[in-house]
Amino acid sequence: MSERHIHMAGSVVERHVIRGGRSTERDVFEYALLRVVPRIERGECINAGVLVYCRAKSYVGVRTHLDEARLRALDPAADVAGVRAALRAVEGICAGGEAAGPAARDDAGRRFRWLIAPRSTVVQPGPVHTGLTTDPAAEPERLLDLLVR
Repeated sequence: MSERHIHMAGSVVERHVIRGGRSTERDVFEYALLRVVPRIERGECINAGVLVYCRAKSYVGVRTHLDEARLRALDPAADVAGVRAALRAVEGICAGGEAAGPAARDDAGRRFRWLIAPRSTVVQPGPVHTGLTTDPAAEPERLLDLLVR
């Protein structure tokens, strides 16, 4: 559906409006990249995952992919096992339940907010971005392909 608006200068601008209640209804989601910074003092990083949160669907999810060759190009002595363990910990917190440890009782939003909090560790979140989606659970894989692999 389109709406026409006339600006003061007399120009006509069309604005596409999405009305709720249809199968094409889109929800707002937030996402942040997971970055691996093997040497904090250098600030170089590679993308290794993406966190996605959709409040409307109470969804939080993550997909990770560690490109070991790219990591070793930044730091030949990188602790690959430690990075993989940190990425698995993020996956566990997103999954909830026992795998989330102390965060098991938290809702999806609190777990996402905890995971995107700034930190000075080898695996850290990037800035939060937003988008619209009809399927929040499909976004982690789509964004992983687009931004990580």
